[in-house]
Amino acid sequence: MTLRIAEIFGPTIQGEGVLIGAPTVFVRTGGCDYRCSWCDSLHAVDSAHRHDWLPMDAEAVMTEVRALSGDRPITVSLSGGNPAIHDFAPLIALGKSEGYTFACETQGSIAKPWFAALDTLVLSPKPPSSGEEVDWSAFERCLEAAGTRPESVMKIVIFDDADFAWAQAAHARFPDLPLYLQPGNLMVDPDKPVDLTETTARLEWLIDKVVAAGWFAPRVLPQLHVMVWGNKRGV
Repeated sequence: MTLRIAEIFGPTIQGEGVLIGAPTVFVRTGGCDYRCSWCDSLHAVDSAHRHDWLPMDAEAVMTEVRALSGDRPITVSLSGGNPAIHDFAPLIALGKSEGYTFACETQGSIAKPWFAALDTLVLSPKPPSSGEEVDWSAFERCLEAAGTRPESVMKIVIFDDADFAWAQAAHARFPDLPLYLQPGNLMVDPDKPVDLTETTARLEWLIDKVVAAGWFAPRVLPQLHVMVWGNKRGV
């Protein structure tokens, strides 16, 4: 089974979500069924870049992962684009036989049987600021496909008050699903430096919103990779 790979990089530190801070190798696929207004990974989304996406099978991907990790088992994060477009079952089976663990982040628009083989599934539905509309039935099918095997969580990026209210409603739909919130990054051009003062202010704004609302369900986290490395290694 051939995968379309936009890039493989690491080891680096997971910059966000439930695995924030964990040493990770990223496998980023090309192609996405969304086109978010603030996407910071257009090189893996826009079909204009499809000629840069390499066709690789599971063994070729694992060869690269082994080389990057020094043959030491590490978390492999499947990213995109939308990695759920692809069939990662062979890669996960191969990597797990060698002691690697697998995480995947997807918007929850496409359910795949291989979700159940993951160690961590991060479902990141896109709020109104993205310009996309979530199909909650498809989101539920993703949870059903994962079952109880992986640790499944929801992560939402917040840009404004409307996103915040939307996140509260999303949590009400799935109250038992662990929730992670993070402030959105307004600077998505990888060639421009990130304004750390603005980034910190947006994190403080989100913290203040959660506390003022008396909403204690979510964990509020920064986009660590943005604050440390800028836009060059968004996950």
